[in-house]
Amino acid sequence: MYKYPQNISPPSLTSLASRTSQVFLPVLHPKSTMASHIVGYPRMGPKRELKFALESFWDKKSSAEDLQKVAADLRSSIWKQMAGAGIKYIPSNTFSYYDQVLDTTAMLGAVPPRYGWNGGEIGFDTYFSMARGNASLPAMEMTKWFDTNYHFIVPELEPNMKFSYASHKAVTEYKEAKALGIDTVPVLIGPVSYLLMSKPAKGVDKSFSVLSLLGNILPVYKEVVAELKAAGASWIQFDEPTLVLDLDSHQLQAFTHAYSDLEASLSGLNVLIETYFADIPAGAYKTVTALKGVSAFGFDLVRGTKTLELIKSAGFPSGKFLFAGVVDGRNIWSNDLTASLSTLHALEATVGKDKLVVSTSCSLLHTAVDLVNETKLDDEIKSWLAFAAQKLVEVNALAKALAGHKDEAFSANAAAQASRKSSSRVNNAAVQKAAAALRGSDHRRKTNVSARLDAQQKKLNLPILPTTTIGSFPQTIELRRVRREYKANKISEDEYVKAIKEEISKVVKLQEELDIDVLVHGEPERNDMVEYFGEQMQGIAFTVNGWVQSYGSRCVKPPIIYGDVSRPKAMTVFWSSMAQSMTSRPMKGMLTGPVTILNWSFVRNDQPRFETCYQIALAIKEEVEDLEVAGIQVIQIDEAALREGLPLRKSEQAFYLEWAVHSFRITNCGVKDTTQIHTHMCYSNFNDIIHSIIDMDADVITIENSRSDEKLLSVFRDGVKYGAGIGPGVYDIHSPRIPSTEEIADRINKMLAVLETNILWVNPDCGLKTRKYPEVMPALTNMVAAAKLLRTQLASAK
Repeated sequence: MYKYPQNISPPSLTSLASRTSQVFLPVLHPKSTMASHIVGYPRMGPKRELKFALESFWDKKSSAEDLQKVAADLRSSIWKQMAGAGIKYIPSNTFSYYDQVLDTTAMLGAVPPRYGWNGGEIGFDTYFSMARGNASLPAMEMTKWFDTNYHFIVPELEPNMKFSYASHKAVTEYKEAKALGIDTVPVLIGPVSYLLMSKPAKGVDKSFSVLSLLGNILPVYKEVVAELKAAGASWIQFDEPTLVLDLDSHQLQAFTHAYSDLEASLSGLNVLIETYFADIPAGAYKTVTALKGVSAFGFDLVRGTKTLELIKSAGFPSGKFLFAGVVDGRNIWSNDLTASLSTLHALEATVGKDKLVVSTSCSLLHTAVDLVNETKLDDEIKSWLAFAAQKLVEVNALAKALAGHKDEAFSANAAAQASRKSSSRVNNAAVQKAAAALRGSDHRRKTNVSARLDAQQKKLNLPILPTTTIGSFPQTIELRRVRREYKANKISEDEYVKAIKEEISKVVKLQEELDIDVLVHGEPERNDMVEYFGEQMQGIAFTVNGWVQSYGSRCVKPPIIYGDVSRPKAMTVFWSSMAQSMTSRPMKGMLTGPVTILNWSFVRNDQPRFETCYQIALAIKEEVEDLEVAGIQVIQIDEAALREGLPLRKSEQAFYLEWAVHSFRITNCGVKDTTQIHTHMCYSNFNDIIHSIIDMDADVITIENSRSDEKLLSVFRDGVKYGAGIGPGVYDIHSPRIPSTEEIADRINKMLAVLETNILWVNPDCGLKTRKYPEVMPALTNMVAAAKLLRTQLASAK
């Protein structure tokens, strides 16, 4: 795939730091050979260097060589950092220009025919067309990576697909690290998990099993393994995270078949099967630990709270390595080193000290990069935290302690743990009392949704197939500059308010000119849909550079919920009221829901998540009621991440859905029937939780639909009755492609085949923040034209 310049000489850590301010500066320990391992590492860079390089390349402001040079610099710096921190098993091929699953699709040559790839090494044009679409072709589906906020590109497979070794990225990057004197562990998405995360291509019979292609892709894996062996690799890591799911016997047998088939090819290599994100079920544990030719097994012992007991009760195969994921790869709290060391000692009796390797619970991709770049966090909170760079130090400290060399890190860590437990900033008795009082009520609105919709229609007087957008409008360079200068006190509050007011006025006029029915103010004052609210709540802290990749070049800066959460004052009423005063059309008040704030934050780990969620719900409830008093008749409470938080194991899902849905209902249970409550969800598989979505009791839900090949509609074809308003997205906003009026009208017709005319809304898949106005304006023009065309056709059909 990616062809790197032949004579790249990756810079030293010092030289890279000189270009990027402070880059990767953890406390380094002398290089050691202690048994330590990192599953994976953030790829964007501490100051989002890869993001800016990607977007510059996509905008044709820089060359492929420029992008490759930035990427090579980042990889070099990461490998040197891990080596300097004393990590023994350092991963390679965890870097990606977009997504690691898409990288595997490229490796296998599994390119959907529509992209016109004709063989050979896959280059940027094909790769980014699959990821983002282009002017004439839609992108592949994107969905959430298990229960994280990271998104992957879903492979599209068909029965007669021809696979070929079409991206040598894994081998290239292994050699690149080796040239630096660093021997790495190449990481591949395992063949079975790759297939289980795939979907049948559009038009393929539903009975087609993607697992039937296992024998077709294994020859490519064998070629990759052969090249890695020839290059000198001694270890290889296969990520098989689907092992933590509820798999049937046929799916489990696929693992046995795959690794039996690969056994001869893997001979001479140490093979690590890595799992993460949850407990491994007993059946999967039995299957994976019996795999032939496998040397080591990695388990998440943070989220997998029962796996330790499973290992002790079921036993562990003699002579094999256990990579113990005791350092949390998904949160930013400092590890309790004493507790983790106790866990490691408990494993020694079963595994043996010489076969125990200290690891992260999953890739550190899901955490922020380096705490050293946080200059505005106060010292107390900072002492409680560990970002990716600090987690390297924690892993090494635990490995040293396991070998009998406990250092000063343990005493400092114990002091930080004690400080956090005793801090007065963490606990708020009034908030805890209010949240406790929620128990015993289901917090439903007083009348049913049908009666509410009738009351709302009398007040709003909307046409059939009403049009709206999801919330945000494009965030221009000028708009970002205004927010940045206001934050830095370079412009006054009056100047800031004037600039934002002008932007809102522009967005309102644009929507009126487009003849959109229910308007939004465009959210020009907001940096991020979660951060904006978190900054105005107590119990939440924020970083300057705590960026985490969400998808592609898109990064988010999750809030840090460190204590009890409350809302000191109104957060959105000023801007929403201003926007409503500019138009006679309904203006949506835009809020982020409690479950999404929770799931898109780094959440305190000293109390159950549902307790924190209820606290946030109460804060949002206060805001909803203030918006209603201010005259806002339509209020959208986004729950984009509700599905994302669904536990991976079915036995745990009902409890989560109960408190998550309850939290949403708490926010709006007190409003009048005439106040219309919207919610929005995106980029997850919602079909399996449709009854919980109905139970949320929103008046209108707008939901992603177009990028996922309209599979949402299948749930209604299967007989699910939905009585509230619903707006399945009519076009994909994550692609620069502009859909035609005819294409959108065709989508609406498909919706009308399964949904009643009087409940259907017309809207994009998601917010427009990441798009540019030259893309947004024609797309929305076509969307409104399509809605009007269908209205005319429906009227004439009567």
